[in-house]
Amino acid sequence: MGDVFILGIESSCDETAAAIVRSGEEVVSSVVYSQITTHQPYGGVVPELASREHLRAIVPVVRKALEDANQTYDSIDALAVTKGPGLAGALLVGLSYAKALAYSLQKPLIGVNHLEGHIHAVLLEERQNGNRELQFPVLALVVSGGHTHLYLAERRDESWTYHDVGHTRDDAAGEAFDKVAKLLELGYPGGPVIDYLAPHGNPRAVKFPFAQIKHRDRNPQNRHPDDDHRVDFSYSGIKTAVLRYVDTHDLRARIEKRRQALGPLSTPSREQVLAACDPETLDLVASFQRAMVYDLVGKTLSAARQHNVATVLVTGGVAANSELRTAFEREASEAGLPIHFPSRKLSTDNAAMIAAAAYPRFIAREFADPELSADAGLRLR
Repeated sequence: MGDVFILGIESSCDETAAAIVRSGEEVVSSVVYSQITTHQPYGGVVPELASREHLRAIVPVVRKALEDANQTYDSIDALAVTKGPGLAGALLVGLSYAKALAYSLQKPLIGVNHLEGHIHAVLLEERQNGNRELQFPVLALVVSGGHTHLYLAERRDESWTYHDVGHTRDDAAGEAFDKVAKLLELGYPGGPVIDYLAPHGNPRAVKFPFAQIKHRDRNPQNRHPDDDHRVDFSYSGIKTAVLRYVDTHDLRARIEKRRQALGPLSTPSREQVLAACDPETLDLVASFQRAMVYDLVGKTLSAARQHNVATVLVTGGVAANSELRTAFEREASEAGLPIHFPSRKLSTDNAAMIAAAAYPRFIAREFADPELSADAGLRLR
C-alpha cells in the first residue's frame, strides 16, 4: 500500500484541532486553536462556551491544516474524528462537521477514542524516531485534565486492545492542578503555571498524605474480576488538604492581594505570577506538585510490577509536567523499565494523535457507519 494521508479532527474539550498524518508515522501538518483566553476568567472550561468556539474555529482550522500540508479535500484518503470521551456539545461539533465532510467527499470516516489518541501520540513519535518495535506488554498512563487511566495495551496484527487496570475514583490529576491554581489565584490553566512556580518553593515544606484506596469502586461499570490487582487514584482529598492549609495558615489575605495584583492583567506572564507569590505560597505549590507527581509515579510503577510489563508509556496533558517526567525517568531507570513520553507539543490535545490512531483502523477497513454519534463517557477497550 502506498502513502495514506488521513485528516484528523479533534474537538473533545477546549482545543479545536486538525492535522494531516501520513501512514500513521509522519505529522505533515498540525493546527491547534486554543480557547485558553475564553475560559481563563472562569478558571476552568465552560462547556457551552467551548462548543461555540469550536463552531467558530473548525472550518478555518481544517483549511489551515490542509494548506500547511499541501493537500486538498480531494487528495486526502480518509477522515478521522474524536467520538468520545469528552464534552458532549464540543464532541458533536467536530463529529457533525467530519461526518458532513466525509459524506460530501465520499471518503471513509473513522471514529477514534480520545484516550487511544493520546496513546498513539507516543507511538507516532516513536515511529518517527525509528523505534518501530515496542516490547510488550505495554502499560500506558493517560493523565490529563479530564482523565487519569492506566491501560494494559496489546497489539494483534494492526489492531490494538486495551484493558483498564486503574483509574481515578474522583478528580483527574489535571483537574486537581487547575482547581488548586484557581484556589490560590495563580491563573488558568493551572498545570503549566504550577510547574513553573514549583522549583521556587520547598517541596518538603507541607506534608500531604497519599490517597490509599482499599475499597472497591462502587460504580458497577468500573468493577472488574481482577479488582484485587487494580491500582486506582484519588485526587479530591489533596484539593481539600490544600484548602484546609489555606484556612489554617491565614493565606486568604495573600490570595486576595494576588487577585487584585493580577486581575487587571488580561494574561499575566508566569514571571508576574511568580512576583505576586509569597514564599509560603511557593512552598505550598511545590509540596502539592511533589505529592501529585510521586503518587502518579509510584502507583504507575506499582501497576507495572504487578502486571510484569515490559514498557511504560506516559501521555496526556499532565505528561508535559517537568517534575513528572524527571521522576518517571529516574524511577523507571532504576526499575529497568523503558519509558516513553510524547513531545510536549503532542502531550496536550491535538488532531495528529487522532489521525495516527485511525491508521490501523484504515488498514483494517474499520470505517464508521452513518449513525456514528458522540459518546461523552466512551470507554477504551
